[in-house]
Amino acid sequence: MTGLSRLLNIHERTSLPDSRTYTATVEECLSVLEHENPAIRPPDSSGASGGLLELPAHLPAVIVPDLHARTLFFLAIMESRPFDSGTLYELLASGNVIVLCLGDGFHAESRARERWSEALEEYIGGFIQHRAMDGEMRESLSLMEMVMHCKISFPDHFHFLKGNHENVLNEEGNGNHAFRKFALEGEMVLDWLVRQYGEDFVHLYARFEKALPLAAVSGEWMASHAEPHRFYSRQELVEGRLNADTIAGLSWTDNGAAQADAVERMVAAHLPGARDPVYFGGHRPVSQLYSLRAGGLFVQIHNPSQTQIARIRPGFPFTPDLDIVRL
Repeated sequence: MTGLSRLLNIHERTSLPDSRTYTATVEECLSVLEHENPAIRPPDSSGASGGLLELPAHLPAVIVPDLHARTLFFLAIMESRPFDSGTLYELLASGNVIVLCLGDGFHAESRARERWSEALEEYIGGFIQHRAMDGEMRESLSLMEMVMHCKISFPDHFHFLKGNHENVLNEEGNGNHAFRKFALEGEMVLDWLVRQYGEDFVHLYARFEKALPLAAVSGEWMASHAEPHRFYSRQELVEGRLNADTIAGLSWTDNGAAQADAVERMVAAHLPGARDPVYFGGHRPVSQLYSLRAGGLFVQIHNPSQTQIARIRPGFPFTPDLDIVRL
């Protein structure tokens, strides 16, 4: 089975993932994340892979916005040809591209509003019936299975940042906030997973989430899930997974809540000499394909009703209207 065929099979699967097989996948991906190439992901003081990705500047790159359980979107991304030189999956396999996902794998959002309402009633009833919640979790778990497959297969070239929705424990603290939006998503997901997959699986999956990087830096661009709340030094980014303030500041910052010069200072410090620097983020939805913040330095690309990616072409300035591509 080819890699793309495996992704297609995951997308087309109508049942929930097998618990034993899925657990093995999480364990394998966790091992990759905790022992990444130190030239790409310098270790923190604990000896594990740190919070910062330092990605090669000579390779083209694709920035993927918040995914939110959209398996068809992820499949379309891997089948796309953003550089007219083979599919993105083929470029990953040949080591000729970087793919960076901005996080938020779980929780279908507005497109599943009605399903969340049905699932909430199931939750209130003790999940005696759980058809709607099964549908939600099949999509969320399948999307992350696709992500983990790519990370395991292409560890130096495929990356997924921690977003605010990477909080399966629904914890309040450690840089996380309990989550609810259209229903009681955080509580409902945790309760369903404990019932269906067990507490050991939940804690293993939480370890996977906490092993994810928080920020990425390359030659002319950098990224985090949310707009940075303040300036973070390289050392703070490397140590970021161990610091609640850094985790929250890179994954939860609301529009208008960042310090006024945060992006400008980040770009100046982490992209020295860049002629056309750009900082990518998602987190808060935009109404079009993108929104420019921080004097045009911060490009926000999360539109849950669109299927778009941003591409980086080495040697060419990033131009939003040309390089943000609708699939």
